[in-house]
Amino acid sequence: MQRNISIAIDGPAGAGKSTIAKIISKNMGIVYLDTGAMYRTVALKAVRDQIDTTDRESLAKMVQDVDITVDYIDGEQSIYLNGEDVTSQIRTPEISIGASNVAVVPEVRIKMVELQRQIASKTSVVMDGRDIGTYVLPKANFKFFLTASVEERALRRYNEQLAKGFKDISLDSVKSDIEYRDKNDSSREFAPLAKAADAIEVDTTSLSIDEVAQRIVSIIKENM
Repeated sequence: MQRNISIAIDGPAGAGKSTIAKIISKNMGIVYLDTGAMYRTVALKAVRDQIDTTDRESLAKMVQDVDITVDYIDGEQSIYLNGEDVTSQIRTPEISIGASNVAVVPEVRIKMVELQRQIASKTSVVMDGRDIGTYVLPKANFKFFLTASVEERALRRYNEQLAKGFKDISLDSVKSDIEYRDKNDSSREFAPLAKAADAIEVDTTSLSIDEVAQRIVSIIKENM
């Protein structure tokens, strides 16, 4: 690529952001930064330290000494907590809810966003999250907002969890978790989930992953 570009993909839980972002990253040969994994890592640290993920004061203190680093091996992102690879430990339902909780805390977001911006300043990136286009990278070259019905997002997440071996779950519980995260993410005071004014909205409810990815890549390449 001739210049560094930044691509922001936002949307609620289960809209397909991470999957789409990975496809775009591979297709265009640029770094994919899973920002959600950073908040999941903070949540994991809180759980390990027996800190309630809604306890703002304790989280604000804890995050000051948390060392989170990102590495890429064969194009795949690995995330480290104080030097330990925790990539495979941050995808449980408990940590998903915890991530949404800790993301509400301004001190946590400020530290994570600082790291995200540092990475984006050095290389072309595609980032997915809830406030990438509005707060993390407000000057991103391309912004997209993915959405889908709650029912469709719950079904996707449910199948995803089953595929990962989490058997002790139900579709109803997954739907409840997503509705909780939607409310939590969109109502937080600091950098809430929101569609940037200049973002292109894509409803993924009736589209396949490949169809969404192809549409977004086409738009990017047509406007580069």
